[in-house]
Amino acid sequence: MSNNGLLKSSLAKKYMMALTGLFLCLFLVGHLLGNLQLFDTTPEGAVKFNEYAKFMTTNPLIKVLSYLTYACVLFHVVDGFVLTIQNRKARPVKYVVEKGSANSKWSSRNMALLGTLLLVFIATHMQNFWFKMKFGTVPTVKGTDGTDLHDLHAVVTNFFNPVENEYALFMVIFYVLSMATMGFHLQHGFSSAFQSLGINHPKYTQIIKNLGMGFCIIVPLAFAAIPVFLYYIQTAH
Repeated sequence: MSNNGLLKSSLAKKYMMALTGLFLCLFLVGHLLGNLQLFDTTPEGAVKFNEYAKFMTTNPLIKVLSYLTYACVLFHVVDGFVLTIQNRKARPVKYVVEKGSANSKWSSRNMALLGTLLLVFIATHMQNFWFKMKFGTVPTVKGTDGTDLHDLHAVVTNFFNPVENEYALFMVIFYVLSMATMGFHLQHGFSSAFQSLGINHPKYTQIIKNLGMGFCIIVPLAFAAIPVFLYYIQTAH
């Protein structure tokens, strides 16, 4: 057993990689459901999004889940790199003729690269929105009950507005490509997580693979549609 990484056992590392990965999949679903409100461009829609954002940043249970999400991301990244290094050390010399594409998908052979690109996206995304929300100057608007709300709806929409942000088109492209990267990462990660947990019975394996394929297409596509829509709707006006 290895003494490297956050856990000593390679098997334990794989279990935790699977569990943290599946938890992050649940986070993606919740995050997406909230962000889908951005498709409502009416003033009422803006208020609803800002009230949702306030709930997500002030509710104690959500705060606990947020810290858990940060911990899962950190563990997933660090131990993912550790497992990659261990796998390479286990086979330091490549086969003379390597036909990876004949035995596995491109995404499964490049999970470390995909994960690194996603880490860059997460850091950029946090800086664009979370950091600005926590430490920047955000305008306020009135909620339905008359209380002041941070106008995060304006922050997001202005970010993808070419009038407000000269790099808006570049950021739309960056976000779309990042979502494509996430799709490839999920293509292998979703089903392999269940396999690592031992849930690979012939009766369920194909169902899990189908669910994983649907998840890796629908979720990233829906996320990517948001900046494209916001850019288009504001450019058209």
